[in-house]
Amino acid sequence: MRLLLALPLLVLASCGEAPKPLTEEQSAALKPADARLAALYEGSCKSCHTVADSLAPLAGDRTRWDPRWDQGEDALLAATIQGKGGMPAGGQCFECTPDDYKALIRFMAGREEAK
Repeated sequence: MRLLLALPLLVLASCGEAPKPLTEEQSAALKPADARLAALYEGSCKSCHTVADSLAPLAGDRTRWDPRWDQGEDALLAATIQGKGGMPAGGQCFECTPDDYKALIRFMAGREEAK
């Protein structure tokens, strides 16, 4: 019986350490490695995705992004283009292409390298 109770804990322990929430300061310190994407991020995404009170998931905060990521990149791209909740369509990035949005989503979701 004890083995059955301990088994889920062993499975979770073997998955590695769970992501920890980021602070606003930690999130604000991140930026995409690509200079063009960094400029797009600075001009549109960063103003909300580094402020917890905006209700947008903080950039780099896997605790907030992982459930969204599980919906799939296509769903995240559609939500970005159409707008969702308090986020305006396209996140007000008038220069962004669909590929830019995908790269920015990957960065904010913690799936892309930051510098």
